[in-house]
Amino acid sequence: MTLIQPMKKIIYASSLILLLILLNSCSEKISGENALKSIQEKKQLIVVTRNSPTTYYQLHDEWVGFEHDMVLAFAEYLGVKAKFIVKESTAEIISAINNGEAHIAAAGLTKTKERSDQFLFGPVYQKVQQQVICRNGGKRPKNINSLSGVQILVPKNTSYEERLIQLKQKYKKLEWQTGAGLTSEMLMEQVWSKKIDCTVADSNIVAINRRYYPELSVRFNLTKPEPLAWLLSSRSVLLQKEINKWFNRFKKTGQLSELDNRYYGYIDLFDFVDTRAFVRSIETVLPLYQDMFKQAATKNDLEWMQIAAQAYQESRWRANAKSPTGVRGIMMLTLNTAKGLGIKNRLDPAQSINGGARYYADLYKQLPESIKAPDRRWYALAAYNIGMGHIYDARTLARQLKKNPDLWQEFSKVLPLLSNKNYYPSLKRGYARGREPVRYVQRIRDYQDILQKTLSSR
Repeated sequence: MTLIQPMKKIIYASSLILLLILLNSCSEKISGENALKSIQEKKQLIVVTRNSPTTYYQLHDEWVGFEHDMVLAFAEYLGVKAKFIVKESTAEIISAINNGEAHIAAAGLTKTKERSDQFLFGPVYQKVQQQVICRNGGKRPKNINSLSGVQILVPKNTSYEERLIQLKQKYKKLEWQTGAGLTSEMLMEQVWSKKIDCTVADSNIVAINRRYYPELSVRFNLTKPEPLAWLLSSRSVLLQKEINKWFNRFKKTGQLSELDNRYYGYIDLFDFVDTRAFVRSIETVLPLYQDMFKQAATKNDLEWMQIAAQAYQESRWRANAKSPTGVRGIMMLTLNTAKGLGIKNRLDPAQSINGGARYYADLYKQLPESIKAPDRRWYALAAYNIGMGHIYDARTLARQLKKNPDLWQEFSKVLPLLSNKNYYPSLKRGYARGREPVRYVQRIRDYQDILQKTLSSR
């Protein structure tokens, strides 16, 4: 007897084992053809996204975002739960679909011809344009020809860089720089702080961020409107049909418009209230609520003028104030916060003021004892604005950067880094609009100072 037959058996057995291993590993991935069936059987929709202000981020300890909310609506339609997987770059997001890690990619992806050749797309839910963003008082290019001599910086390996490369063929003098690891948010902040002349960003990203950097100016559009849509495996035909079916109803019932209004509708309404407007409100509006502010301050051992200044920053002293994100009342409380405080009517000024004061006082007590007054007040205000979880993240980051986490002067310089891609991916709660609480605190302090001076001069 030769060794050929035993060897054949060994080879056959090894091949069979290898095949079983491969089949088993494949079964762990999401099959394109069976994606919809898998979702329905496992009661779970797996979505790959990015941590950014236009897609998926944490606010007041809740996950929100345009893409996030739309995914939840689709998951509810299917009767399943949504699970989010966060990736940092577009390349990683597309790779996750290719590798069968997720059913869909909901990450503000542009529907291009190149991608359509390889993947399926859901319905177009938004259109954006690439825009040239500069700062008021800085460079004022009016068109592509006038970009010569303008310092432009864009993120590397993005559609912005691709567009500039295309334009370079016609406009030979066009020059720009690229940076790895940069985001549009980071570059707009650099434009705002006068570190660079201009950048390029999608119009929806610009719309969100100009609220925090009002000196930014859109000089001109670099592209025609481009569609945004969810991306799926080329084999997920049945899932695509189900998404189309759901979306038609989602749009027809006005839910898409409501979502768009929640995240973008406030843009045109956003404005700075100057000193004269505030002084006029002190004379005409404050008398309606002054006793309520004083009573809430007494109950919670606070300064009534600080509560009044905070309420003005929140709602301009409007008892029926309502934001597109669902916070309401003169102290702009979320529904969950109001329930936790036992508030039955957020539009009742007395309830709202007392509830807001209690909530602030609770945050003040939650802070580490190492944070002393008056800085402790600014930390509590920042937590009121952005959530205590992000405050803890920023304290962790401050220690890593050798900054004192207990001094507002140093801590306020760390908070803006929560929107910096070089830092937020490693933090527990991820991305946050870190510059907003810094400005929030500063405005309240300014309003309180004006209030004190105005009343003392009477």
